[in-house]
Amino acid sequence: MNKKHAECWHNREIIFHPVGVIHSEHHEQENTPIQGVFNPSIGYVEVFPEFAEGLRDIESFTYLYLLYWFDRATDVCLLQKPFLDGEKERGIFAIRHFNRPNPLGLSIVRLLEVKENILKVEGVDVLDGTPLVDIKPYVRQFDHRDEVKSGWVDEKHLDDIAAWNSTPKELRNRDRTNT
Repeated sequence: MNKKHAECWHNREIIFHPVGVIHSEHHEQENTPIQGVFNPSIGYVEVFPEFAEGLRDIESFTYLYLLYWFDRATDVCLLQKPFLDGEKERGIFAIRHFNRPNPLGLSIVRLLEVKENILKVEGVDVLDGTPLVDIKPYVRQFDHRDEVKSGWVDEKHLDDIAAWNSTPKELRNRDRTNT
């Protein structure tokens, strides 16, 4: 490892500028799905006009990665109880909670329609008005992996998770401590 690289970047600032905004039916963190794969919620990604040309050919993809800023995150917590496990604190880099050192979010959404600079998407798990940092296409040949371990999540009994109302509020009301 080259210590020079770490020294160069330690405590430096990196600045992002939004390329758009995500619109959804979700207005409260407590009632927003924790993962879009279990929620067919429809939303819209508004790409600012100066970036609209970058959407060329995007309609040929089924899924997109949305990278966004958790603009309503509250505190940085390096240890946090995940929504799917109310029993044990986990390291923030081993969970997907929004209170992170750099509150970046990542969602995979299904692209339904493109109209000029507006993308209609399905599986939105983001608060309305969230600033969009970037869009990347999901490419099966690059992004799919076999023989995947999912850490502590594999230890939880989540076979029926698709039937849950997977919002922070509902998950707090579930018994999430059984394995």
